Amino acid sequence: MRIGNMQVRFLGGPVGCLGMILVSILLSVGLTVLLNLFLR
Repeated sequence: MRIGNMQVRFLGGPVGCLGMILVSILLSVGLTVLLNLFLR
């Protein structure tokens, strides 16, 4: 959350919100890929 707040402060406005959404999507995709590798 702290990293997200810093990004919002630097970018500001809707761009910061889009950055937060992109970061959350990347983290979710990375976690799913790691889970798939471990389950195999």
